Amino acid sequence: MSLIQVDLLADLADLFPEGVAWKNLGDGRELRLREWHARSNQLARGMAARGLKPGERVALAIRPNEPLEWLISYMAIHKAGAVAVPLNTRLSRHEHLRILALAAVKIILASPGLLDDPASTAQLGALVATTGAGGAPGLAWSDLLDPDPSDIGHRLAADDLADIMYTSGTTGTPKGVVVRHGGLSSNERVPTEWSGLGFIMGSPFSTTTGSLLVCGPMRGGMSGWFFPKFDPEAWLRLVETERPAVAMLVPAMMQLVVANPYFEQADLSSLAVVSVGSAPTSPETLRRFGARIPGVEITIGYGMTEFGAATALPLGDAGEHLGSVGVPLPGVTLRIADDDGNELSTGEVGEVLITGERPRREYFNQPEESERTWKEGWLKSGDLGYLDDDGFLWIVGRSKEMIIRGGNNIMPGEVEAELFTHPAVAEAAVAAIPHPVLGEDVAAWIVLRSDAAVSAEALRAFLLERLADYKVPRRYTFVEALPRNEGGKVVKSQLVLDDQPGGGS
Repeated sequence: MSLIQVDLLADLADLFPEGVAWKNLGDGRELRLREWHARSNQLARGMAARGLKPGERVALAIRPNEPLEWLISYMAIHKAGAVAVPLNTRLSRHEHLRILALAAVKIILASPGLLDDPASTAQLGALVATTGAGGAPGLAWSDLLDPDPSDIGHRLAADDLADIMYTSGTTGTPKGVVVRHGGLSSNERVPTEWSGLGFIMGSPFSTTTGSLLVCGPMRGGMSGWFFPKFDPEAWLRLVETERPAVAMLVPAMMQLVVANPYFEQADLSSLAVVSVGSAPTSPETLRRFGARIPGVEITIGYGMTEFGAATALPLGDAGEHLGSVGVPLPGVTLRIADDDGNELSTGEVGEVLITGERPRREYFNQPEESERTWKEGWLKSGDLGYLDDDGFLWIVGRSKEMIIRGGNNIMPGEVEAELFTHPAVAEAAVAAIPHPVLGEDVAAWIVLRSDAAVSAEALRAFLLERLADYKVPRRYTFVEALPRNEGGKVVKSQLVLDDQPGGGS
């Protein structure tokens, strides 16, 4: 049983009122536990005074450069008994409006320039409050703060709705995953001491990883340090000067850090634990990172919006299962199944199915989609993987990403992992392209390390020494950056082939 976030905050504000809960590394502002508790109470009261009722939805469209306002708003929504709808602020206005209509939101809390155009939001009938100056017909976020900082008194249960986390909505109909309060934490620990050690992270709070970390550092008596815009060299220098004890990176960030020239000289000795999550990580990237900080514990997690955190590489593994995403978390059970749902043996690759003791999830107002995704209590993840003899889960790719080239099945992740071992490659993505005879062929998109050079022909020769010939890409496109979503995952649908001379082979 987990301790609900708002209750944890109340306890911490009483025990350690001056403890820094979060610091915005972008501007140096801090949010202390007592202030977080009081201001979220004020905002909860202010929204309730304007008609917000328990169970109604409130959209959060606050940009990452305003993390403290986001955190206060998120807690306030829950304290009022309402449901948060965190939005990816990089979506277009059209995408935002579509999600807001599906969620039937009552209030929109937004950064300036996002959803504060009356002509766009009038049809929603929602109150819009911006973190800017406000003004007719909207109002300022600060105007919603009630003078009374006491608790509003609404009690929450583990099975009450907390969030609706929408897919990006870039294709098809956006799906909103219902998250309950009991699914936002994996333990009920309240620290007895406040160390204030730094936990540095940059995943937007509107992502699944971000929402789980809203109170994550506090459960260990640590302060969260948020960097709004990731830059690998800036991150390295922040670690040098601020000296955090724990860092959380998504795989894309770790790849960029390892590829940065300053990585080889940066003092990273303060880091005791580095957590990597949200997508499979190249073993070569993990090796390079770990080699620079002897003794650092690198933990890798696996989960998804439809379930939450599912596995973690345990502390003390010492690289024995490097590349694995770990073992199931307490209360979580995994199965590997074939296309017919039959359980597969150890080492056999199939779809990862997940179930657990935590409150159920489903798609908001989409029962048919829910039925397709959750079967008899098991979540069909869409990920392909296998369990080894020690019970560790290894993810090899997405079932929809599998490339079938002339009848041969190819997992992009396997090819990407080999590309990462090339000294000139900083990032890589592999995906299918149409082929008139084979049905599908293999293509690669490459980001080179700074000052590095390599030809498509040389990369192909390199891979032919390491992979079966049918797995080796025959088209190579060199790009400055890979398209990524807010959570740092590569959006392969946005990869474009380079048809210029020298762009492929």
